[in-house]
Amino acid sequence: MSLPGRPKGETRSAQHEATPVSGPANFEQLVGPAESQRLLGALQSGASRRDLLAMLMAGGLQASAAGGAAAWASSAHAQTPRRGGRITVASAASSVNDTLDPAKQSSHIDYCRGNMFYSGLTVLDGSLTPQPQLAESFSTKDAKTWVFKLRKGVTFHDGKALTPADVVFSLMRHKDAATASRAKVLADQIDSVSASGPAEVTIRLASPNADLPAILATYHFLITKEGTTDFNAGIGTGPYKLREFRPGVRSVAVRNENYWKPNRPYLDEITLVGISDESARVNGLLSGQLDLVTGVSPRSVQRVMDSSRHRIFETPATNYTNLIMQRGSSLGDNPDFVLGMKLLLNREQLLKSIQIGRGLVANDQPIAQNNRYFFKGLPQRAYDPAKAKWHLQKAGLGSAPIPVVASPAATNSVEMALVLQHAARQVGVNLDVRRMPADGYWSTHWRKHPLHFGNINARPSADLALTLFFQSDAPWNEANWKNPKFDQMLVQARGETDSAKRARLYADMQVMIHNEGGIGIPMFISSLDGHNGKLKGLSPVPIGGMMGTQFAEHVWLEA
Repeated sequence: MSLPGRPKGETRSAQHEATPVSGPANFEQLVGPAESQRLLGALQSGASRRDLLAMLMAGGLQASAAGGAAAWASSAHAQTPRRGGRITVASAASSVNDTLDPAKQSSHIDYCRGNMFYSGLTVLDGSLTPQPQLAESFSTKDAKTWVFKLRKGVTFHDGKALTPADVVFSLMRHKDAATASRAKVLADQIDSVSASGPAEVTIRLASPNADLPAILATYHFLITKEGTTDFNAGIGTGPYKLREFRPGVRSVAVRNENYWKPNRPYLDEITLVGISDESARVNGLLSGQLDLVTGVSPRSVQRVMDSSRHRIFETPATNYTNLIMQRGSSLGDNPDFVLGMKLLLNREQLLKSIQIGRGLVANDQPIAQNNRYFFKGLPQRAYDPAKAKWHLQKAGLGSAPIPVVASPAATNSVEMALVLQHAARQVGVNLDVRRMPADGYWSTHWRKHPLHFGNINARPSADLALTLFFQSDAPWNEANWKNPKFDQMLVQARGETDSAKRARLYADMQVMIHNEGGIGIPMFISSLDGHNGKLKGLSPVPIGGMMGTQFAEHVWLEA
């Protein structure tokens, strides 16, 4: 479903672009361009550093200089992406509801597939700044009317050239209720999308939104062919083409040789599967059956790092798992019950015991400390069993068991539910923890119980984090919390170009959710991926693991 430093002991993968190595000028001065190419060619053919040393000394270079040149050549080769190879990747779950329609994507595995087969107008970089993708540029004068210049020479997998009509179709279909788009609440702000030139699209909004390029970089706004009704062929402009798609089973992607980015992607083939059991994912990684897995438990980190052939890749404090108390139920409509449950969340203990400290303490609102709009003035809600007991007794619950639904699909929710159950027992409340299987949890249980857990991936902006899950008519409004004043403030903040004024609005909204919202957020969770040590190219994109599901285009295999 967005950075403090990297944990001690973690090995960081190479960046996804080739990085200059210190001393290349000296290297060329020592051996010359022709010899440089010969040595790098030897490395690509499997030569070792010792082999290079022998080659250089045979050519008359002194031992000390040869050693330095060999080291530089080895380092340069190690950081240069290599084409070829196949990998198998495991997401945390899959189901028969898996989709290739960007508008209907709703899970981590859907987002991974989407980024394999499609591209968006924009893409988020490691600082969550939107960068041009299918659009080579974008501009606005008032944050209400936006002009996107389309990149030339881009083709879909079937050979059709990208046109403004494809963009118009892809964006406007989110507004059609019949599409059942997961992003309709975001698309509703779009008044019109029109072709304003042979390679230009103009988007007009109902009200100003300075975050539009970031919104268009999110999962659902990937560009598809005009008129597409059957998405099972996965025809997009992305780095891979679809070979096989079996919902709930696996997907196979093969390199798009006509991808618009030169020399991308690097791999020949990616097989993507969903494995709900974390231990099975880790076992598959360590046995060599899997090359990249998401959702590694903090308790499994040391096991992975003890292997000389595997690594842990952390994207710090990106997601949260939340306790949902739905309005419209006797529990969620009782403010004393809602507050009592929040007061039973021992946040520091949960972070330490469940996440082994890999994350940040949260405060029942969705904006994390590493977001520029985080409100530092909101007092931290403390664990207070005595006060919780008072509110829960006032709620008049009686002694009947209260079902709380959890699942491995919602990261750490089972463990959180059990800790909460113990705390509730101490104050006389009987919570009945009901563990549901990961497969099908999001379609069968999420938002369908008075008391249950969700798991939310970080969003690239405060506006998206608040709009998607707290706006009154948002399809993912988990607690069914509705507040017209909050909705008005969202629109006001969206169009506010003064950063200080915008920050004050977001601060007020964080306070409202903290005080009134029917959710408890105890901690923000780091995303932990495990990978084959030969897999290179991962770099943090702070909206979740696997580079915010964008890994496919960037990763490569070391020889």
